[in-house]
Amino acid sequence: MYGLVDATSFYASAEKVFDPSIRNKPVVVLTNNDGCICAACPIAKQLGIPKFTPYFKIKHLLQKHGVVIRSSNYELYADLSERMMNVIGRYCDNQHVYSIDESFLYFNNFNGVIKDWYEYGHQIRKAIWKETRLPVGVGFGTTSTLAKAANHASKKLTGFDGVAIIETNESAAAILKRMKTSDVWGVGSRISKQLANQNIHTAFELANQNPKNIRKQFSVVTERTVNELNGISCLSWDDVKEVKKEIFSTRSFGQRIDNINTLKAALANHVEIVARKLRKQSSLVKKLIVFASNSPHDEYYYKQAMVYAFPVPTDNTSQIAEAVSLVLPEIYVKGVLFYRCGVGAIELASQKFKQRDLFIPDNSNPELMACFDNINHRYGQGTVTIGSAGQSEKWNMKRHFLSPQYTSNWKHIPKIRC
Repeated sequence: MYGLVDATSFYASAEKVFDPSIRNKPVVVLTNNDGCICAACPIAKQLGIPKFTPYFKIKHLLQKHGVVIRSSNYELYADLSERMMNVIGRYCDNQHVYSIDESFLYFNNFNGVIKDWYEYGHQIRKAIWKETRLPVGVGFGTTSTLAKAANHASKKLTGFDGVAIIETNESAAAILKRMKTSDVWGVGSRISKQLANQNIHTAFELANQNPKNIRKQFSVVTERTVNELNGISCLSWDDVKEVKKEIFSTRSFGQRIDNINTLKAALANHVEIVARKLRKQSSLVKKLIVFASNSPHDEYYYKQAMVYAFPVPTDNTSQIAEAVSLVLPEIYVKGVLFYRCGVGAIELASQKFKQRDLFIPDNSNPELMACFDNINHRYGQGTVTIGSAGQSEKWNMKRHFLSPQYTSNWKHIPKIRC
């Protein structure tokens, strides 16, 4: 049996954990630089507040309904996610953390141990709520795709109370008939539109298609999805979540930049993010793109990008930062008020098949990078940084509605007065 535990409106729910005064109020969370709404709690969704809408467009609507607005508090979300995953891990023998707010479970040695999956799902929900105050949905299925479908039902379909189970053809049909094809794990909007042109609109209709025909029209992954919907387990978790072929980190500034050193510090922070993600998926960068621009709404629009090719692929933060320093003079122009910059690893290689150079020494220093990552993982991102990243606040993103970082900042630890 497979399971999937997924937090309900994770970002918005996380904002309520340490602030009981807003638990019964509508809450929305904004994206970087307080641009768009990226999360809304169930209470806010009932007001018809759409996601990914620019904040300024519905600012008056939010004020009218007394909606609580929060900036993205990534430090808080990461810590609560880790706590939630630790609780989930106690309830299975094989856990796969799929994203910041969802985790797959595989019960390999639980045959005959769990008598009632419905009751077991509620045990998981109660434990997570007790220890983290995060609401979750729990779905069980005979395949990972059916577990994902059951999780969808547990949170979004009427007749379910946070737990759903698919273990028979009848229970599968009851849920799949109420799901759109776009709600199926691994079926994106493009494939969903193509299926609709063939009069296939529900997950149940997709499950009744010939897998071989689906493979000819789409891909082997979509064929496996159809088999999974029919209870034939053939997808691993990584079949859908593939290793990234490119890794980018970009962001607009809280205020304009006209100084080359400040721009260098901003790019160095993007380097740290890209390098960390490279190491996480065991990849090396062969070619790096570095770019910066002012606003396209300025009278004179300036954008410049440079590509740096590494003699030997690397994941070392210092080496990537050095590459940025080499190309920066070709990007920076005095007098331009820079609005955005970024770094992208556009050609990757696998760490497993690293090709060394006989005449170039290997200075990647994996032990140092492992120490670098471990310290930041334990004490919070930004605890250890490279010197060129600096401590400037000018380029930091706008977060005017930021809640306290209750679990990762000593100054923000909640105070209890008795």
